Amino acid sequence: MMTSNAELTRANWVKSTYSGPTGGNCVEVAFLGDGHIGVRNSRHPADTALVFTSAEWDAFVSGTKDGAFG
Repeated sequence: MMTSNAELTRANWVKSTYSGPTGGNCVEVAFLGDGHIGVRNSRHPADTALVFTSAEWDAFVSGTKDGAFG
């Protein structure tokens, strides 16, 4: 199932607690109704969001916790 632009617009976006308060690198995540996870730059919310399946998201979170990304 494809995630529509309308669904991304209506999504409840949550800013990462690791994002800085001064407008630096800010990431927002939305858990979408179709089971996908959206990720976007909060400084440019109208730009394209990345959309992942739940399996892709789980692999990313696990890799992050394991230090796979530096």
